[in-house]
Amino acid sequence: MHLELGLLLTALLGIGFAAQWLAWRVKLPAILFLLIAGIALGPVTGLVQPDRLLGPLLFPMVSLSVALILFEGSLSLRFGELREIGRAVRGLVSYGAVAGLLMLAAAAHLLAGLTWDVALLFGALTCVTGPTVIAPMLRTLRPNARIANTLRWEGIVIDPLGALFAVLIYEAIVSRQQGHTIGVFVGTILCGALAGAVAAWVLASLLRRQMIPEYLQNFGTLAAVLLAFSLSNAVAHESGLLAVTVMGIALGNMRGVHVDDILDFKEHLTTLLVSSLFILLAARLTWPLPPGMLMAGIGILLASQLLIRPLTVTLATAGSSLTWRERALIAWVAPRGIVAAAVSALFALRLGALGLAGAQALVPLVFILIIGTVVLQSATARPLARWLKVAEPEPRGVLVFGSGTVPRAVAKALHDAGIPVLLADDDWDGIRLARMDGLPTFFGNPASNHAERHLDLTGIGRLLAMSTHRERNSLACLHYREEFGRGRVYRLRNLGPEQTTDRAALADSLLAPPLFDEAMTHGRFADLLAQGWRIKSTRLTATFDWPHFIEQYGSPSILLFGVEEKGALRVASTKRELEPRPGWLVIALVPPPRDDPRS
Repeated sequence: MHLELGLLLTALLGIGFAAQWLAWRVKLPAILFLLIAGIALGPVTGLVQPDRLLGPLLFPMVSLSVALILFEGSLSLRFGELREIGRAVRGLVSYGAVAGLLMLAAAAHLLAGLTWDVALLFGALTCVTGPTVIAPMLRTLRPNARIANTLRWEGIVIDPLGALFAVLIYEAIVSRQQGHTIGVFVGTILCGALAGAVAAWVLASLLRRQMIPEYLQNFGTLAAVLLAFSLSNAVAHESGLLAVTVMGIALGNMRGVHVDDILDFKEHLTTLLVSSLFILLAARLTWPLPPGMLMAGIGILLASQLLIRPLTVTLATAGSSLTWRERALIAWVAPRGIVAAAVSALFALRLGALGLAGAQALVPLVFILIIGTVVLQSATARPLARWLKVAEPEPRGVLVFGSGTVPRAVAKALHDAGIPVLLADDDWDGIRLARMDGLPTFFGNPASNHAERHLDLTGIGRLLAMSTHRERNSLACLHYREEFGRGRVYRLRNLGPEQTTDRAALADSLLAPPLFDEAMTHGRFADLLAQGWRIKSTRLTATFDWPHFIEQYGSPSILLFGVEEKGALRVASTKRELEPRPGWLVIALVPPPRDDPRS
């Protein structure tokens, strides 16, 4: 039996990984495939029965997992960023969220017959979107920058706030059910808030004073979060979720505390927990659903999609600079995700233990809304964006890091060839010259926190790191691997192969594929330009192919890029040789004419 349990849990991890990988391949939210896998393993086939499989461990496992998920979400919330987001986002995450909560609660009360207590909890759980479902959808949707930023910031900010709403409503329900006075409710809230704040202060003090070695910081943070959650629950029943939410918000906004590595670790841990937890939660669903529940869930889905979300967006964006087309798309896109599914399952378990009427309907209704919004919006949002004329084209563009002679010349050639280009650097003189050449620019390091907030990458799909700073090129490549993919990040060497000794070479994990040919470095490229070499763009034909190009301009010519007939950019690198074909626009570095005195 023990071996069987181990094999089954291992199989769940493998299935979770497969669902995450499939979601990455098809560019859809992973929650969709995780839920489908859970439903297939549970209600459909009966292969996985979580209550029998884990027994008394199921409730603590769900509780601790939800605590970590909420902590990770709240850790990413920055008060400073709230001041910089637009009026529309402020409306969506404040009075818009409250309006959505109340309207969703009313729909659940009227259509599903839930009591107002459970209906308000349902509204709090489902009024949120989240970055884990919004980000994959935006990659497929590709709206303009204003829409993308609005949806992205709404998901980031409202995720922990929605969880906080749900925790507060749940605490009020528990207080009433157990006959507690308002003082007990207030005391529970104060205990959770105080426990979270104290835990954040203690952990931040230890990190600031470097009393925890770096390799133990993630371990220590994990232990501190779970300890704060458990101790807060021990002092005041059900205050732990509020404690970890407050702890994350406080820790993420303290000065002098670097939480980037901790956040990365928590994101990876959350991916693991979500992948396992969602399959188990979906497997607990019963089929067939209670009488009338399916139709009630579909009714709530339609009300949410066609009435509640449009009214919420109209109210929240009134007076903003968004156009009616942008508001229309924002009103259509609101997929529900991790917080709604995980917290609803946890609260349903706890409310069921209290014997609250309607608690058993909470999870099915939430899951119907999650599946419905993800499937419907994934299938229709992109065509709607095109029809509204607010969709961006394919990400054909190139981010060029560097503003010296070489990156400006390369960016200018790509720009003239019709490839969207954005040149970024923190050298003002170089940026000024690039602007004089008519190139779009960003003044700042593209791997900085400032760039994360202000650099608009809409339509950009590749990085060419071409600055004169070798380490900063590698840092930029590392930074944008996750954004663009490992195969779409390149660097121009600063040292030739003969100059790169073992002492000077960077680790292979820091390096991206070198641009152009084996001998090309930044210094050599600059020398060739100074000698009169120029970047030449030519359209190949059946009668004038690449060998004819070499014959005309000379065998020393160096192929830089190729642009296919449909506009797709091909980059020449040491990892991938290009074979230009008729119809391509080739961009090459060619020597000066033979009669040029500089040749």
